[in-house]
Amino acid sequence: MTSPGTSSTLWLRRFHPGADQPVRLVCFPHAGGSATFYHPVSAALADDTELIALQYPGRQDRRLEPCIGDIDTLADRITDELLTLDDRPTVFFGHSMGAVLAFETAWRLEQKGTHAPRAVIVSGRRAPSTTRIENVHRQDDEAVIAELKLLNGTSARLLGDDEILRMAMPAIRADYRAIERYTCGPERILGCPVTTLTGDADPRTTIAEARAWQNHTTGAFRLQVLPGGHFFLAEQQAAVLREITSELAVLR
Repeated sequence: MTSPGTSSTLWLRRFHPGADQPVRLVCFPHAGGSATFYHPVSAALADDTELIALQYPGRQDRRLEPCIGDIDTLADRITDELLTLDDRPTVFFGHSMGAVLAFETAWRLEQKGTHAPRAVIVSGRRAPSTTRIENVHRQDDEAVIAELKLLNGTSARLLGDDEILRMAMPAIRADYRAIERYTCGPERILGCPVTTLTGDADPRTTIAEARAWQNHTTGAFRLQVLPGGHFFLAEQQAAVLREITSELAVLR
């Protein structure tokens, strides 16, 4: 779980030393995703930022733990974990389901009056108060795999390996259950700035749905539309990294 120069807990993963860095970035993975998705971001920012990536139960080295199929429970647990850290200037980044978890965790921390992020970057997800009827988690495995292929966020190697897919499917299904049953009213609003990143060809988030994030903050809001689908950040890594570093630079 740990290696020289890094430290980890079950929930909070550090891939590079960062205890002495002036700012922190907390990254929230997408449905079916894991902390290691953010290893390249950690490597790119290692010189001046402490990056912490969340590892949800039920995947990779936590695969034997029960999955949590509820956004509120996940956000509560993540909030408790982040409260154990020092309260340094922090930015949250979350993609897809991770965007909702970043938002819900930030809201909880703002309510507590401590450890709240100075800014939240949400990526690849419609605003919390927008609604769609989605029931992927109720479908058979073939339908779930079809959804993963549509979003193009899962490697062909995983989709073609029955053994790996069987191990990953409980976490994928639990995450879809959590995000598809999630609801949020328009009254849940952050005080910090929110930046929204979205792909111009995302089949699960329209530009209007992405822009609706502005209704969930009293702080500054900015929408950045990038070329690509749901996982536009795979092809637009440099642009996404610029957005992150821009938010962190304000805190230094």
